[in-house]
Formats: sequence, structure tokens, C-alpha cells
Amino acid sequence: MSLMVKVIGLDPGLAGTGIGVIEGRGTDIADYSFGSISTHKDDPTHSRLNTIFTRVCDFLCQEKPDLVVIEDVFSLEKYPGSGIMLGKVSGVLLVAAFKAGARVEELSVREAKRVVTGSGSADKNQVEKSVRNILNHPHPIRPFHAADALALALAGFYRRQKQL
Repeated sequence: MSLMVKVIGLDPGLAGTGIGVIEGRGTDIADYSFGSISTHKDDPTHSRLNTIFTRVCDFLCQEKPDLVVIEDVFSLEKYPGSGIMLGKVSGVLLVAAFKAGARVEELSVREAKRVVTGSGSADKNQVEKSVRNILNHPHPIRPFHAADALALALAGFYRRQKQL
């Protein structure tokens, strides 16, 4: 009999960082939860990053996951500033996971989309609907950052089960 495994997915964003938690045994999902950490656009960047760091660190220390999956950020040529900001948030998440003593994997958004939808080019609506179907969740998962975080957690969960 396989052990219960808890995987937390983190979708980096300065305005909203998505959090998804998947718990299960084998390929059976026993429980899940989701949410996000929001910051205020009028606060200075360093304050917003500190809020994300502190809340994620506290959450991970409380939850003690077996694995944390963080979206491996990329930068679009048209929006290099967004990529830089996501890199800052991702760095904060990586350090928070390290401080919490968690095992960490970075996963591309294309890979997470491929695992939950079958297509690495799925849009946000397709990802949300697939995650909702996998979890038998009756209502739309909002914000989208939370659905993306659940997709990361699901991808990590299924990948981990293959390795055991």
C-alpha cells in the first residue's frame, strides 16, 4: 500500500500568487484545496515580495508537503518586464520553500498543461475546466492563479507517483 502524499503547487504572480494543494495515495486524490495570496498594487515591490515570502513560508511550514512544485517562469519577448517581475516572485517562492525544508521542483507551464489537459498549448479556461473535472469540483476555480497552481500540484503528484 502506498503512502499518503501531499503536493503543493505555486503559481507565481506579484498581484496574486496561486496556491494549490493535492493529497492522495497512489493515483487516487483524497483531498485538495486552493487559494491565492494577493498584494496591493500601491505597495512597494519589496513590501509585496515580503508579504508573499512570509505567507508562503508560514503556509509551507504548517502544511509540511512532500513536494512543492513552482512554475518555471519564462519571459515573453514582447513583455520582458513581466518576466523579470515573475522571476523576482519565483525567487521568493524558491527561498520560502527552502526555508520550510520542502523538496522543490520547477515545472514549465507547458508541462503542467500537458499533464492536466493533454495539450501544452491549452488556454487558461481549458486548464481550469480540466482541473475541475479531475477533482470533481462543482464550481469554477477562481482566481485562475489557483487553478494554475492546482495544475502544477496535480502534475507533481502524478509524476511523483510514477517514481515510487
